[in-house]
Amino acid sequence: MHSPVLVLKDSLKRESGTKVHHANIQASKAVADIIRTTLGPRSMLKMLLDASGGIVVTNDGNAILRELDVAHPAAKSMIELSRTQDEEVGDGTTSVIVLAGEMLHVAEEFIDKNYHPTVICRAYNKALEDAVAVLDTIAMPIDANDRATALGLVKSCIGTKFTSQFGDLLADLAIDATTTVGVDLGQGLREVDIKKYIKVEKVPGGQLEDSRVLKGVMFNKDVVAPGKMRRKIVNPRIILLDSPLEYKKGENQTNAELVKEEDWGVMLKIEEDYIENLCMQIVKFKPDLVITEKGLSDLACHYLSKAGVSAIRRLRKTDNNRIAKACGAVIVNRPDELQESDVGTGAGLFEVKKIGDEFFAFIVDCKDPKACTVLLRGASKDLLNEVERNLQDAMSVARNIIKNPKLVPGGGATELTVSATLKQKSSSIEGIEKWPYEAAAIAFEAIPRTLAQNCGVNVIRTMTALQGKHANGENAWIGIDGNTGAISDMKEGKIWDAYNVKAQTFKTAIEAACMLLRIDDIVSGIKKKQAPGSGQAPSKPQIETEADADSEQILPD
Repeated sequence: MHSPVLVLKDSLKRESGTKVHHANIQASKAVADIIRTTLGPRSMLKMLLDASGGIVVTNDGNAILRELDVAHPAAKSMIELSRTQDEEVGDGTTSVIVLAGEMLHVAEEFIDKNYHPTVICRAYNKALEDAVAVLDTIAMPIDANDRATALGLVKSCIGTKFTSQFGDLLADLAIDATTTVGVDLGQGLREVDIKKYIKVEKVPGGQLEDSRVLKGVMFNKDVVAPGKMRRKIVNPRIILLDSPLEYKKGENQTNAELVKEEDWGVMLKIEEDYIENLCMQIVKFKPDLVITEKGLSDLACHYLSKAGVSAIRRLRKTDNNRIAKACGAVIVNRPDELQESDVGTGAGLFEVKKIGDEFFAFIVDCKDPKACTVLLRGASKDLLNEVERNLQDAMSVARNIIKNPKLVPGGGATELTVSATLKQKSSSIEGIEKWPYEAAAIAFEAIPRTLAQNCGVNVIRTMTALQGKHANGENAWIGIDGNTGAISDMKEGKIWDAYNVKAQTFKTAIEAACMLLRIDDIVSGIKKKQAPGSGQAPSKPQIETEADADSEQILPD
């Protein structure tokens, strides 16, 4: 007898074959079940305790999964999905997980029947190509500048969110903000940079209805010397600096030995002259407002206020960029290089207001600003955070319309059409791939089914009726009205989705499902060199089984 050969270390665990497939599918389904109830307008909220003990109350798929700490590697990669979706198109974070979970779920039976994973993946990829082709046929182009259509789209996107009761308000805010910062790149392309040029300022207090988009920027700062400097300036001339208005300290430590006492006076004088010189260079452009990202010494403050100039110091770089975009100023790095063209004259009003117990500086009424601030008011911090998340989604959707003005029906109608068309096509596919292809077609129904579940209607009846309506890929606009659960025409209900959100959802979900299916071996227990005394790694994490992940509610007939 040969003695058994040890290839892997004892401490390593290796699982391979179907066991791994099942574990991965279970894990992904568990993740999908966590956020399944947050899909659609009748969605539930999740309350999460984060590491620092704060709470997050949200139903944005990405926000929930971001807070989760997951042990299973497959579940981790599911969570990455919604991150990608959020960064790419900003909406559809929940759908992507639900869809990927369903794709894996239908693949399970093929793995039991010993289908090879690559066969399943090939069928899935075929299904994906056809699904995107179907999307192209049912998409309807719109005019990106038509405000009513854009409003309808953004509204149906945040209709699923907690703030749907303020639907119009948020949709308005989002569209105002994104149309403000849109930049034409030529060739009919528009670039909208949400991250850089739209700042969301959350100020607790007041009502949500007080929220608005400023035609300019605001930031949480007051002028340096409140008593002496003007706090309200109409049509200000603004100079933005990126340099300190104080005496430069030496780069490295310098020692100066003074022999005579008068020399000390001379040195101080030099410092003062230097600062006075700096201020004079600035003042000769007759600005009303000087904003610097760095420090501003008392002396400089004195010279500026004597010249009637208001000053603000230590502003964030990002805020400074926004101000530059809003009022047309150029950020200058050295005061001696100032030119007339660097002075921003585009703003209509500078004023400092007290909101709550903080001072905010507003630079508003700008001519054609390319940056803006959305001011959110609301009762509590948690509420504001949720509103901000929803606004982020809404702005992404508005950006998507500007970038790619095509709509597809919402309410599960798109998925049903895709599903019906794929079912038809599956009969013309030869060989073994036909079955997984058909299964992928059925998996698309997960979205409308979940919508129906969340409304509390009879799922089976509703789904059968919908499948009947969509049977041959016609009636593409019939879907579920998420509020009532009734079957209705999405065109009339103005329930729409952006084309690139849907396309991205399908692509991400299917590609992820393929990736997880292809895994057939998990080697775990590869230890990093542990610090001495840190003990053993914890034992194998528990994967919750399907049974306790989602207790299905029994719905009335």
